[in-house]
Amino acid sequence: MVSPNPMVGCVIVRDGEIIAEGFHTKYGAPHAEREALADAAGRNVDVRGATAYVTLEPCSHYGKTPPCADGLIEAGLGRVVVAIEDPDSQVAGRGIAKLRDAGIAVEVGCCGEEVCRQLAPYIKHRTTARPWVIAKWAQTADGYLALPSGEGQWITGETSRTRVHEIRATLDAIAVGIGTVLADDPLLTNRTGRGRQPLRVVVDSNLRIPLDSKLVTSAGEFPLLVATTNAAAQANPEIARALQAADVDVVSVSADCDGHVDLLALQNELGQRGIVTLQFEGGATLLCSLLDCALADELQVYVSPHCVGRAALEANLPKLDIAKRLSCMKLQMLWEEGLGEDRFMQFVKSPPQE
Repeated sequence: MVSPNPMVGCVIVRDGEIIAEGFHTKYGAPHAEREALADAAGRNVDVRGATAYVTLEPCSHYGKTPPCADGLIEAGLGRVVVAIEDPDSQVAGRGIAKLRDAGIAVEVGCCGEEVCRQLAPYIKHRTTARPWVIAKWAQTADGYLALPSGEGQWITGETSRTRVHEIRATLDAIAVGIGTVLADDPLLTNRTGRGRQPLRVVVDSNLRIPLDSKLVTSAGEFPLLVATTNAAAQANPEIARALQAADVDVVSVSADCDGHVDLLALQNELGQRGIVTLQFEGGATLLCSLLDCALADELQVYVSPHCVGRAALEANLPKLDIAKRLSCMKLQMLWEEGLGEDRFMQFVKSPPQE
């Protein structure tokens, strides 16, 4: 819940025993090192000369909270072990240098690979100014993303759908194409009752989103951004004004060679707005475009045990050949009584190395 800040944890150790610990709990709250020092104070333990283990380089600048490097120096820590340097231009080694200048021994690299994997979205955003992109879809065992008309809306079971909402609660934004909006009239909210409500994004190259859709009518409560092309915005100013009057953020970007929203341009726009994690949830046409342009950093695929058993749908996704460029991070079975097992598969690009 800390985005656009990074997830960070800290433990303070003396003689092989943890004497205090803390983590960054939410955006705007104290950072991990400050939380660990507060924990030590609450336990009435002396941290002078002790070792702090931190998953990311302590910050050295004033933001919403004071510098963590200063806090460690003032507390008298004797040694700090850092997994990776912070790629943020405001830090970028300055925190480590400040600690060393104060006479504190600093080691860098412990568990660095694991932390790079954990912080891959943050690292990508800080080094490219673009979000970490997840392509998510559900399909039948024989490759369908939608059931024949009249045969129900859901491919996977309730367990899988609950998992989707749990993941939504951790994201900055989720995106769908206009085809999904016109076909399903979704709300695209997190319904877990906890976590965050991600920014809802509709890729609408020709401004076709209905003003009476659930997305538009709920824009005052749940933020909605409609991404269209520069040409469509200029050709339909009255539609754009009506959407803006309904509290919709209308953003126009360049078009690709087919006249559709350029997905890389959209990612650049969202990255500038502080979006670190962006999940595309459909439909098939949008997902295919995303994969064809090799813009996905991660795939999350839910596969039901059911088969439709007829000719492939016209707008179906290609097989998982795209996953050959990624590494399989997780394969999990989601069991539901009476329905069998849905398979959850997660493929992720190799994380950037510090």
